[in-house]
Amino acid sequence: MDFHFSDLFWIFLVFSFVQPAWQRRQLEVQRVKALQDFEATRKSRLILLIHRQESISFLGIPLSRYISIEDSEQVLRAIRLTPPELPIDLILHTPGGLVLATEQIARALIRHPAKVTVFVPHYAMSGGTMLALAADEIIMDANAVLGPVDPQLGNMAAASILSVVNKKSVDRVDDQTLMMADLAEKAIKQVQLFVRTLLLDDIPKQKVDPANIDHIIEVLTTGRITHDCPITVEEGSALGLPVTVGLPRSIYQLMELYPQPPTGRPSVQYIPYPYKQPLPTLPESKGRPLSKPENIE
Repeated sequence: MDFHFSDLFWIFLVFSFVQPAWQRRQLEVQRVKALQDFEATRKSRLILLIHRQESISFLGIPLSRYISIEDSEQVLRAIRLTPPELPIDLILHTPGGLVLATEQIARALIRHPAKVTVFVPHYAMSGGTMLALAADEIIMDANAVLGPVDPQLGNMAAASILSVVNKKSVDRVDDQTLMMADLAEKAIKQVQLFVRTLLLDDIPKQKVDPANIDHIIEVLTTGRITHDCPITVEEGSALGLPVTVGLPRSIYQLMELYPQPPTGRPSVQYIPYPYKQPLPTLPESKGRPLSKPENIE
């Protein structure tokens, strides 16, 4: 049997097509196994809501992912398939998303009779924080953050639109801004009412001290801080949110199975294992000491 160079080309071509499909299949098997192990340990239904930045393979154009109607359909289906007595664990990694989709998921979570726990390994901003407020317990990494839930109209904060109108007389404000201000006022009231509904949830037990609810709503919904301002675990606990610090190692292992799509050169790189021995200290510099910076007034 003769073997030609062209045979190598066809073998390489077939391998190039088969290998990505095989890798995707292996990754999917690993994900399902990790989910099953987590559920067996926690005796719960595990739902993941993870949004990474995707890129189109041909053009390399980044596409931001967020909470969408498709997400709400899938999460609501998972909740419907969960027996009433079975707890729900939700892993959140998201910048937020559509208000409609977020409220649908949040309402379904507070209606679930058993305990709902949200895990935040890195961040759950905006709509992600709204979902966290629907949980009976928020378990976060020590460096993870939540964010404000104040409504945004386009690329403007509703609270900022109202602030502009309040600072100027009506005859100096154009009609479009006045209409935007009317929408902004309605949006803030709607969000505040919904957040109050989430915080008053007492199934299976009261999760937030009623005395803290008004202050939490004031901080999260009125634009006192910018929409991208991080709320740390310390700040969340001080507000009175049901925050617990410390994630199971299995959460981090799960997140490794949902990586950012690879690009050319990695933006972050390190040796991926912990150092067991203390690193040697560097010799002290013998150069001239730097002068202390002057205080900035």
